[in-house]
Amino acid sequence: MDTANINSTEVLELASQAGHVLLENGAEIARVEETMERISRHYGVDKCNFFVLSNGIFTTGHSDGGSNYANVEFIPLKGAFMDKVVEINRLSRDIEAGKYSIEQARERIAQIRNMPERPQWEQLLGSAFGSAGFCIVFGGGFIDAAAAFVVGLLLWVLVLFMSRPGMSKILINILGGIFASSLCFAFYKMGFGHNLGNMMIGSLIPLIPGVPFTNGIRDIANEDYIAGTTRLLDALLIFLGIALGVCVFFLVHGHFSDSFIALHGAQQDPLTYNLAAQMIAAFIGSIGFAVLFGEPRNQYLTCGIVAALGWGIFFSLIKFCGTGITTATFATSLVVTASSFYTAKVRKCPMTVFLICGLFPLIPGAGVFWTTYYVTSSQFDLALRSGLTALSVTLAIVLAVLVVTALFRFRYKKNKIQTRR
Repeated sequence: MDTANINSTEVLELASQAGHVLLENGAEIARVEETMERISRHYGVDKCNFFVLSNGIFTTGHSDGGSNYANVEFIPLKGAFMDKVVEINRLSRDIEAGKYSIEQARERIAQIRNMPERPQWEQLLGSAFGSAGFCIVFGGGFIDAAAAFVVGLLLWVLVLFMSRPGMSKILINILGGIFASSLCFAFYKMGFGHNLGNMMIGSLIPLIPGVPFTNGIRDIANEDYIAGTTRLLDALLIFLGIALGVCVFFLVHGHFSDSFIALHGAQQDPLTYNLAAQMIAAFIGSIGFAVLFGEPRNQYLTCGIVAALGWGIFFSLIKFCGTGITTATFATSLVVTASSFYTAKVRKCPMTVFLICGLFPLIPGAGVFWTTYYVTSSQFDLALRSGLTALSVTLAIVLAVLVVTALFRFRYKKNKIQTRR
């Protein structure tokens, strides 16, 4: 492509627009920087620098003609829409292949930015099936899953209603925690469900911050420590909001009834505690959350398969091999991360698309719930034990992603050096 007459300012503005769409819709930092560099380099602008944080992009550039360019964009932390990430990634590859002029690329970015969210009915079903599937994954029976299905659907009605400009995300999660816990308890008292703890865990799962948690880990693996820490902190605040909502429910109920709700720890339903049922539940539940994460529809099944295989490995290690939960999480995370990498190459999608759903069953949402319950019920020894387990599981996931990312990065650089020789 003849780049002699291309305005460097237009190129850098185009790259910034692409980076903006990526960052606000759940892309990891390394992908944002790589995409912006690819676009700029293709159009002949090599004298540029991009500094990307979790909520901002700093762009500077210099043209041969002597003009300078500088731009700073603040991008608030939002939800995820991975379909837009996939489309921008595909656009950058097409630009590199010479398929787009600057004007055409600008129009395409505008189209991607204006892509509609998933219809509300699809989100409601995603939340409902996600809650039901993960209720079984975490030990619930079929009746518990049916109750979680209804509560998960109604919870997302509340989330959609409250998701308005200016509404605090922390407040939404607190109210969501109170709402889901109250409904589960009401259903349990009516006989609709047998294990209250499993019902609550499954119903609260749609609030779990899968995207910021996974991207925070990936950013740290890519040595973007500031962004990674910020995203993990964002995920932690969401966890705390959910936990606070659950605490409020238990405390208010105890105050008015003069008795504290007695839960007896994680329990496994004999009808669903088998490999086939667990993998099917993980498959269905992960597809439900693929909807909520805005994954491309043509990747729903693949996301479900990656998650089901990962959970099948985890379940087998726990039940058949007697492996500890932390070790099983580490081993499973290694496999899920590696399989997400290869699946991304085959399906020509960003790795994050599959990694988010693959790791989601391993995120210690149940551990956070039980820690919250034990603290609220003054069972501090159990709370400490449950909290430390949740922390060790989190660290196991982080370490596994770090190891696999480092290995693939080393392999990539080695192949690149050999190719140059």
